[in-house]
Amino acid sequence: MRINGHGHLLPYPNQIPKFMKDKGIFWLENNQMCQGNWRRPVTDPSFFLDKKLEWMASNHIDKEVILNLSQLYCNGYSRNDAHDVIRFQNDYNASIQHDFPEKFISGFVVQPLYIDDALSEIRRCAVDLKLPLLCLPTHFLNIDNKWTSVADESVNPIFELANELNLAVEIHPYNAEEIIQLEDRFWRFHLIWMCAQTADTWHFFSLLNFPDRFPNVRTCFAHGNQFGQMGLGRRVQGFKGRPDLFKGARNPEDTFTNVYFDTLVHDVLSFELMVKRSGVSQIVAGLDDPYPLGEMESVEGSYPGKVIDEAVKANIITDYERNLIWNTNVLKWLYGNQSETLK
Repeated sequence: MRINGHGHLLPYPNQIPKFMKDKGIFWLENNQMCQGNWRRPVTDPSFFLDKKLEWMASNHIDKEVILNLSQLYCNGYSRNDAHDVIRFQNDYNASIQHDFPEKFISGFVVQPLYIDDALSEIRRCAVDLKLPLLCLPTHFLNIDNKWTSVADESVNPIFELANELNLAVEIHPYNAEEIIQLEDRFWRFHLIWMCAQTADTWHFFSLLNFPDRFPNVRTCFAHGNQFGQMGLGRRVQGFKGRPDLFKGARNPEDTFTNVYFDTLVHDVLSFELMVKRSGVSQIVAGLDDPYPLGEMESVEGSYPGKVIDEAVKANIITDYERNLIWNTNVLKWLYGNQSETLK
């Protein structure tokens, strides 16, 4: 069984509540995703359920992990709006897992600013809706309206509850254009700054020892934490050269067994570095479909699983290890010690 650990799904337009369009939060119109004055084309039919199932069948994807929509992290929203939007997103994802358990495993999202609501929603989703995966943004707007890494002490209660409930966690970037005051040109916020956001949260997540402090939480960083993998040497140099700036921090060279990275790095050299840095056992298949930055056959020269196959051809991993990445490792991330009973 091939399991894609990083996928997305759009509700049909008539499934999105009217209040979300009325408030400019999110809606679909003229084959576009809309949010305030922002527009983005729906670039592939597999954004929607019926075509997603066809796409999975044609590309031999047996099962897919559905993350939340990044547009619905609810950064900067009022408490009431965040509650309503997140409730819609999580109920929608839960319905997908409930109706198609053989095809989909769903994640759920919370907004760290509203910590009491977040904790209540985690219990509802994990216990009542049986969703195994908590999705978190790399950064959120804190109580002082400042952008903050999710690897922050204020978010400890979320990780404590995730630890209690043995949850998997996905950390995924968004909102870069709100954080970085640069002209929106050549898709720089998706191609450069989203990768930098992930590396920034990895910086704090690892130095503040989140993995060992919350050992039952298994965390996956999106897009292979590509910049974080490349930047290790610089972080080590800084750690050793300016120890006065790293009081109480863990050595960046230390490794963790409960941290995972998906395969969406787009080139085999980056994939090889990820293998050498993290080991095959910490890598899960991730396609980020149906977005054009995902491994989509609609992009010239691309197809789902391309970089994994290239790594086999380049003798970076074996056929056996490719199978681990497509199946065993994904289940270990999602279910931990319970994964053996699910094969």
